[in-house]
Amino acid sequence: MTEPTPRIEVTVSAPPDRAWAALRDRDLVHQWHGWQYDELGAEIDTIFFTDVVEEVPGRTLVIGGGDRFDVLPEGTGARIVLTRAPLGGDPEWDAYYQDITEGWVSFLHQLAFALDRHPADPRRTLFYSRDDLTTAEVVGALGLDAVTAGPGERYTTTLRGEDVSGRVWFRSTHQLGLTVDPWGDGLLVVAGIPPSERAPKGSTMATLTTYGLTEEAYAALDAGWSAWWAARPVGTA
Repeated sequence: MTEPTPRIEVTVSAPPDRAWAALRDRDLVHQWHGWQYDELGAEIDTIFFTDVVEEVPGRTLVIGGGDRFDVLPEGTGARIVLTRAPLGGDPEWDAYYQDITEGWVSFLHQLAFALDRHPADPRRTLFYSRDDLTTAEVVGALGLDAVTAGPGERYTTTLRGEDVSGRVWFRSTHQLGLTVDPWGDGLLVVAGIPPSERAPKGSTMATLTTYGLTEEAYAALDAGWSAWWAARPVGTA
């Protein structure tokens, strides 16, 4: 039986034209897509501006691999819908299909966060990943399993020794997104890829988006998380 094509949706308070611009303006894409690293600009050019088809009046964008974005009016805001290309078009890419889908879940929620909370603010991001830890192990070790609030609700917790608060931004089957007040109203996304033949334990990633931190605070955040992430023993929940 054919698996249904994944469909990811977010709703934003920004009007459709502003949401569409966030997909078509390179500077705006830089404020939400992925995380910052040396090749991010080249990645954005490849995904959003090479071999793409756009329907400007309809605000539809089909990128090279066949994934389709639709920006639709939703009340006074917009709904952004990503429909994944069907599985089976390219065997080499099919092995990473679930990984890419989970990546889009993270990125669309980062897009919604940027549009709703920081439409004109430059971000700075930190990214960590492990292929030998499950998401449940990382969430448990961070103490995030104690965050039981639903999307939009406030939470307080101790995160890697730091007392933090904010709101639950989203929950999905394999991901948790939290706004983090001490990071300049930042965003933490912990995302997992389910186990597969390619990755027997799956993999887990954390993306930290920050705003307005001093150089010292940003460096301390990176040092602390890097040490914690690298030292995490396998099998700790």
